[in-house]
Amino acid sequence: MVVLANPALHSIPLVGSPKHGARFPGIPVVDLSRPGAGEAIVRACEDLGFFKLVNHGIPVELMQRLEAEAVKFFSLPQVEKEKSGPANPFGYGDKRIGVNGDVGWLEYLLFVVTSDPLSCTSMTACSFRSALSEYLVAVRKMASDVLRSMAEGLKMEPRDALSKLAMDEHSDGIFRLNHYPPCPPLQGLNRSLTGFGEHTDPQIISILRSNDSSGLQISLEDGSWVSVPPDQASFFINVGDCLQVLTNGRFRSVRHRVAANGIKPRVSMIYFFGPPPAQRIAPLPQLMGEGKQSKYKEFTWGDYKKATYRSRLGDNRLVQFEK
Repeated sequence: MVVLANPALHSIPLVGSPKHGARFPGIPVVDLSRPGAGEAIVRACEDLGFFKLVNHGIPVELMQRLEAEAVKFFSLPQVEKEKSGPANPFGYGDKRIGVNGDVGWLEYLLFVVTSDPLSCTSMTACSFRSALSEYLVAVRKMASDVLRSMAEGLKMEPRDALSKLAMDEHSDGIFRLNHYPPCPPLQGLNRSLTGFGEHTDPQIISILRSNDSSGLQISLEDGSWVSVPPDQASFFINVGDCLQVLTNGRFRSVRHRVAANGIKPRVSMIYFFGPPPAQRIAPLPQLMGEGKQSKYKEFTWGDYKKATYRSRLGDNRLVQFEK
């Protein structure tokens, strides 16, 4: 039994190192610049619900600039950071994730993506605003390209059938900056603290970029966990619950978590692409074969989002909408 002396750690579960068999072929890599990217995206979404995106067109310097601004903020004295909180749900949060008892070894900034995403915080630094704005614009364009390629791989018409759900002027975008600090009491142990507990993302897709520190893990269909090697120059794409429903279960909303290994700080940035609140979510007719039945009851994104806020992080939220 591992006993941690720091009282702040007592409520945060420990995570063992993932073990997986030799059959796991590795994380799928999709080159967005090559012909056939759409088919590769479809295969990855069917198999894992997760893939690494390379040759995406976003300069590494742009990513590093926002990361540097995030590190600068998280390095501030605690009293200064707390001026941008508490997260309710947007703003600065520390260890507490949501309102239903979930905790992790992290601190974070959560923004609603609007014309002024920093309006929910006390931050006024022009450099932060500029870096965040440039990053969001670039990732939004890349997400549109990914969703159009996905539709092409699915042989869907029109090609913007998926992208328009995430790119509508009323679409519900959220952006998160996570910082997982080092944890000296864990160093030398073959254990990690739960940084962010296991969950699926409720939106259509989420796009993640992190520094060179490991910690992200995804769950395979058999329930085993595998580590995702970090890559600062690439993005990682998650299938969300809404996309699983839109494809009638053909794509898999990937269960994932973050383990805080206690040695190196991890900084990640995630853009969640949700549809407009009034958008009805059901399998798309273009993807339903003749005579095929929907596996899900229809719901609006607004209703599903409310259900998400009422649930614990690890709950299977889609089960209440299955037929």
